[in-house]
Parts: sequence; C-alpha cells; structure tokens
Amino acid sequence: MIELLKEGFILVGAIFMLLAALGIVRLPDLLTRMHATTKAATLGATLIMLAVAIHFAQVAVVARAFGVILFIMMTAPVAAHVIGRAGYFVGSKLWSGTLKDELRPNYDPLTHELKSGRETEANARREPQETDPS
Repeated sequence: MIELLKEGFILVGAIFMLLAALGIVRLPDLLTRMHATTKAATLGATLIMLAVAIHFAQVAVVARAFGVILFIMMTAPVAAHVIGRAGYFVGSKLWSGTLKDELRPNYDPLTHELKSGRETEANARREPQETDPS
C-alpha cells in the first residue's frame, strides 16, 4: 500500500512539473507564465518530496523533506510576485486578452513611482528622517 502511495505521489508530482513546463512554453505572457509555473511546480515538488519522506522514513530525511517543502511554499509565491512585478515595471507586454490592468492607473513609467491609490495630503508630505541618507 505504501508503495502505491509513493508511486502515486511521484507520478502526480511529475505530471504537475510537466504542466509547469508546458505553461512556460504555451502561455502568452510573463504574468500568466509565472502564475502557472509557480502553482504547478510548487505542488509538484511538494508531492515528490512527500514521496521521498515516505520512502526513506527516517527522522533526518523526513525533517529535511519537510524543510524543503516549507522553504518552497514560503519562497516560490514571493519570488514569482517579485519577478512578475519587475517584468511589469520594465515593460513586458501583457497578453492582448488581458481584461484588467490594476497597476496602470497607479504606476508612472517615467518616474517608476507606484501609488497605492490611498494617498492623502498628509501621507504625500514626507518629512526627512534622521535615518535618511544625506
């Protein structure tokens, strides 16, 4: 029974990794590619690491496998967000079928200033702080 569970985790994990690779090749723009690869690759790697933990069943290996899973789950979404945001700021083209661009009204490509949309007069005035470089 354990062998079937391990084989299932590895097979499904490999399928998700394949889907991530196909997402890179087939999807039309940076943001949709980042979305597909982050979700599918994270799930695929997690399932494969679960199979590794079940296969070896030693405390040291299981702890490392769960450490890898935790690391991937914590860093992959943040890295994808940062890469996607940087791609948007350097001007990568959005897919022609994109329906909504929420950053466009708040981003100035000339100054690279991004407003939150919640600016007030008090927030706009910034007083120099002691920690600011001179």
